[in-house]
Amino acid sequence: MSDFFRGRRLRRNAPMRELVREHDISARHLVMPYFVVETDDAGFRKPITSMPGIFQLSLAELEKDVAEAVALGMRSVILFGIPAAKDYKGSEAYNHDGIVQKAIRRLKERFPDLLVITDVCLCEYTSHGHCGLLRQGDTTGEVHNDPTLTLLAKAAVSHAEAGADIVAPSDMMDGRVLAIREALDANGFSHIPVMSYAVKYASAFYGPFREAAESTPQHGDRKTYQMDPANSREAMREAAADVAEGADFLIVKPAGPYMDIIRMVRDSFDLPVAAYQVSGEYSMIKAAAINDWIDGDKVAMESLTGLRRAGADIIISYLTVEMLRKKLVSA
Repeated sequence: MSDFFRGRRLRRNAPMRELVREHDISARHLVMPYFVVETDDAGFRKPITSMPGIFQLSLAELEKDVAEAVALGMRSVILFGIPAAKDYKGSEAYNHDGIVQKAIRRLKERFPDLLVITDVCLCEYTSHGHCGLLRQGDTTGEVHNDPTLTLLAKAAVSHAEAGADIVAPSDMMDGRVLAIREALDANGFSHIPVMSYAVKYASAFYGPFREAAESTPQHGDRKTYQMDPANSREAMREAAADVAEGADFLIVKPAGPYMDIIRMVRDSFDLPVAAYQVSGEYSMIKAAAINDWIDGDKVAMESLTGLRRAGADIIISYLTVEMLRKKLVSA
């Protein structure tokens, strides 16, 4: 009788490894982010220099890209809008004919079975780049929490009216899940779930996104409302608050550097947990692969598998379409 563990027995060939594999990734686990731009140029397609392979897209180009991805098996998207004009209170975020609202209607008409999630925030729409209201002329970056809630709720309702399947508030204002939930219910949208960015850190990994969404703060930073990366207990308080306010999903963002938080959220709450593999995570993988420092496909798959192992039921990732195109994940 052997007196030591023979773990290699279950690793000796590919069929055996696949038989005992604990976590898998398929299209149903993945959500692809898209950046849609309000423009009269139907062919507008602008590369995001810090995110190779990702683009700002006109409505027509968005529809083309989504059509290709749906044919590959993509099931879910999350939309970010870039309006033609911005103002200090982010009016285009809750405009019935705003760019995201138009994109929702266009995608749902063409792809009725596609799950359309919308990012609910003001940062892409405000002239100052913050996620909430500032006093006009304010140069301190001090966001006023409670007045912002009304505008976030209006944006969420406008998305639901346009046909969004899920609204995802990313602003990190206190009380925004409750405000959105009550507004949705009051307007006949009690069936629309809220996917809360429950644990969103003030991270340096967002740099490329700010180019993509044109949402860099004009002054100050977001540390008064996004979380301190050093904190984990606070993450549990934030998640618990959102659960109590009526969240249906919980997002942890960023993903890779916060796998401990994903596991803590997974173990503490029974709601579906999403990990947002953010722009900086994507860009580091792509840059290293372009320079032949790593095998990009294998590192991409390993990064996604790690998030599933940490407890993520859903992964929002810019890698989604590429993984499907290369058949690295199943449709």
